[in-house]
Amino acid sequence: MRPVFFAIPGDDWPATGGYVYNRRMLDLAPAAGVPLRHLALPGSYPAPTDADLGETARRVAATPRNAVLMIDGLAFGAMPPDLIGALDRTIVALVHHPLGLENGISPERSRWLVANETAALGFAQAVIVTSETTARTLRDDFAVPQAKLVVAEPGVERAPRARGSGSDAIAMLAVGSLVPRKGYDMLIDALARMTDIRWSIAIAGADDRSPETTTALRAQIAARALGDRIALLGPVANDELARLYDGADLFVIASHYEGYGMAATEALARGLPLVSTTGGALAETVPDDAALKVAAGDADAFAFALRSMMTDPALRRRCADAAFASVATLPRWEDAAGRVARTLADVMTRDMR
Repeated sequence: MRPVFFAIPGDDWPATGGYVYNRRMLDLAPAAGVPLRHLALPGSYPAPTDADLGETARRVAATPRNAVLMIDGLAFGAMPPDLIGALDRTIVALVHHPLGLENGISPERSRWLVANETAALGFAQAVIVTSETTARTLRDDFAVPQAKLVVAEPGVERAPRARGSGSDAIAMLAVGSLVPRKGYDMLIDALARMTDIRWSIAIAGADDRSPETTTALRAQIAARALGDRIALLGPVANDELARLYDGADLFVIASHYEGYGMAATEALARGLPLVSTTGGALAETVPDDAALKVAAGDADAFAFALRSMMTDPALRRRCADAAFASVATLPRWEDAAGRVARTLADVMTRDMR
């Protein structure tokens, strides 16, 4: 079998959805029949320096000429198309969500990324995505032919049902890095409107990805005098995250856009009711009967949904039951690894014809 390399930016991976997905593929793809060799790329992506682009080309050139190269979208979407064309390897792209659709970047940067990623994707023999939503986006807006697209949804670990806080104060949980796309400013704005209700929220996620966002959120919390109710925990270990899920009464996700929404499915697996936006894939990832869902960016609707869920125990129970029942329909990590492995094997077979 030809060697297959999985090119991923950085060596110190944060516990974010995309990196968790990548790590699971490296772990499980060999059992699915295609061993993946990790190829570390410079960690500056998606804003590489010229030196890092040169280093990328050098590291790829060190792989065998007959190698298949699967490139993570955090790097692929920011690589100049002429660099990709010069790699002289069979290319498969893995796109978690298009870089140009990230919130908090300038319109000029967004347009550049969309144009660059559109051109770059033309060099891929297959494009693996993590949701049907992303597949439609790449087909309709990035000129990727349907025949090239493969959906390999993230898996979810089966887990015991959450026991909840056991308190009359609603314990909420949100999981995700402190970046503009996650909509935490809207969440805090919504929560500030309901200080008449007893509640607390823990927000677990990397706080160094966008320092200006972290600073702004801390200032917003202080200005609303919510420091005793909102805890920005930063990154947490897996056992601590499991404890947070177990002690939560309600899961909230205020994202403007998600390529899939792994934190949401982890909440479903624990039988937590959700208040969620419909940003990106969340409209499909989160079952209607397990959540109250509102349009992304609508703070008024989000506040109304939060108040409705927090003040109606029967509604929370119905949504929690539906969430836990949905576990049977959720994919497993072995399913995702199998789709990725079959795609890589198909690409190798086509190359031999």
